[in-house]
Amino acid sequence: MAEMMKGNEAIAEAAVRAGARFYAGYPITPSSEIMEYLSWRMEEVGGAFVQAESELAGINMVIGAAACGVRALTASSGPGISLKQEGISTLCDEGLSAVVITQVRYGNGLGTLFTSQCDYNRETRGGGQGDYRCIVLCPSSIQEYVDLMLPAYELAEKYRIVVVMMGEGTLGQMMEPVTLPDFVETKRTPWALNGHYTYKKIGIFERDSMKEAVELREKYAAIKENEQRWQDESIEDADYVFVAYGVPGRATLGAVRELRAAGEKVGLIRPITAWPYPEKAFARINPNVKGIITVEENATGQMIDDAALAIKKTHKDRNIPAYALTYVYNTPPIRRIKEDYFKVKNGEVKEVY
Repeated sequence: MAEMMKGNEAIAEAAVRAGARFYAGYPITPSSEIMEYLSWRMEEVGGAFVQAESELAGINMVIGAAACGVRALTASSGPGISLKQEGISTLCDEGLSAVVITQVRYGNGLGTLFTSQCDYNRETRGGGQGDYRCIVLCPSSIQEYVDLMLPAYELAEKYRIVVVMMGEGTLGQMMEPVTLPDFVETKRTPWALNGHYTYKKIGIFERDSMKEAVELREKYAAIKENEQRWQDESIEDADYVFVAYGVPGRATLGAVRELRAAGEKVGLIRPITAWPYPEKAFARINPNVKGIITVEENATGQMIDDAALAIKKTHKDRNIPAYALTYVYNTPPIRRIKEDYFKVKNGEVKEVY
């Protein structure tokens, strides 16, 4: 039965029901309610909760828990996630599974408290040092966030990788009806440390980095082939296809439906995985499409690069224009998206590619 829940609390409960039994982190708006909820909830289910002295300490505790085979979780936003990057890189380097939640807020440096999508490039490129990627899931509703929590851990363990749940601040602070999933029974990962040295650790000078590089390429190729997720609507006959994720994806879907009702041939691709990027969705776009239009909650337009590359890969015989509509501070309303669509159609907005 659905109940009204605040986003961060629903997300935290979903993680517990998906088998998360360790949380370490440091408070930061707009994600703090996740750790506040887990500060008492973890004890109820036999898990462990630590409010660390810093984001650096928190992510390193997650490394320890993941090495011991526990489903581990941390959450933060903006500069907090920046501080966790070396630890995320280490998790990927060691082939350890974990889930990292980021409720994105706007701005450089310490930034602001406004909801945003300005961290897309960091999350989809691997924000720390080295040669790695994280799977990045970007839900558009609290219910979808909740529903993706178990798959996030399953993907993390299947590929021995970090899965980033990239929401926006809005998703953490808003309230919506939510149906919570059942609890799942989990086992320690088979590569976990167990006190008997069953799973041997290899020292940095004993590793075959060339062999590991080949294995990484194969792993990431398998993820790109098998794990692309998206929602699409009306793209087979569209003259213009919008591309938007997260909460702006919801608003864009509303704009697409209203525009279609008014006779405009438009469609939508809503990425659910920001990495691997859903290139397969673009292959289904009308071959005579006149352009693609990203709708992004940031100042510079970040996803436009991936969208433009995807349409180039899938429609190699044509140079299809790619436009970016960018909106700073809060989700663009349907009315604004529709107004800017007509500016694109009338040639008032210059293409990015």
